[in-house]
Amino acid sequence: MISIQHLASVLDALPDPCFILSRSGKYVAVLGGKDSRYYHDGSGLVGLNISDVVKPEKANWFLDQISQALDNKKLSIAEYELSNKDVLGLPDEGPEQPIWFEGRIQALDFLVDGEEVVLWVASNISERHELETRLRILSDTDQLTGLFNRRRMQHDLALHYQTFVRHDIPTAILMLDLDNLKQINDTLGHHTGDKVILAIANICRSQLRQTDIACRFGGDEFVIALPSIESAHAEQFATRLCESVKAELASFSTSGIEATVSIGVTTMLAQDQSYEDALKRVDNALYQAKRNGRNTVVSV
Repeated sequence: MISIQHLASVLDALPDPCFILSRSGKYVAVLGGKDSRYYHDGSGLVGLNISDVVKPEKANWFLDQISQALDNKKLSIAEYELSNKDVLGLPDEGPEQPIWFEGRIQALDFLVDGEEVVLWVASNISERHELETRLRILSDTDQLTGLFNRRRMQHDLALHYQTFVRHDIPTAILMLDLDNLKQINDTLGHHTGDKVILAIANICRSQLRQTDIACRFGGDEFVIALPSIESAHAEQFATRLCESVKAELASFSTSGIEATVSIGVTTMLAQDQSYEDALKRVDNALYQAKRNGRNTVVSV
């Protein structure tokens, strides 16, 4: 039989810290946390409130999680970050990357000083979170250009379409295609063709706002989404982009072959059933630009 004393020793030896927290956010007890690679001694927290330890916005988040666990009476799991900027009394200087935790919060069936309490087990998942972030970036990124890939484009355009339907916030879509890529590859080699594609990606990137996205759609085609932009302004942006590409890629032009782009432009419309309707429309506009002689913009 394990005695109460033995059980207390077991709890105190747990690698991850376990907090007993009241509904009001008071630290009732701190157990475990013996993995010194990740955790400091938390015994000094006992008797304090969460609002004494972290800044108001973060403290309110913790209190919300506690309330949800107490109200639902079910195990609740939440991932969260903490940095020196969140903790009261610490200077803003410090490690650039926050520490990520997985919190497992379970309501307990007893009261402490008349208050409901939860058990909060905090596990440091920073390494796992960093790996997941790197994998997510890799899965969203085109290897050659560093722009988003087609999969990420589809995800973001679907979100922009939902925003358009719900809040009537427009999103303009540009589709551009490198003119004369085959001739460039045949004359200067595929390595030069890749350099041109990369150069176009860099030109696109340099002209975007933080809210805009650029994706390599495939081969030498790119898609740009411009949220909160009307058709006329999108066409002006496309014209500037077309001119910039021609000017900045002049060094790749040779033997009568110009490194330019053709661009189609559209915006999401009320009759669109999905973002794919807008994508088909801008694709048609792109090929009309090709038929019009290339190095031009067609807006529909």
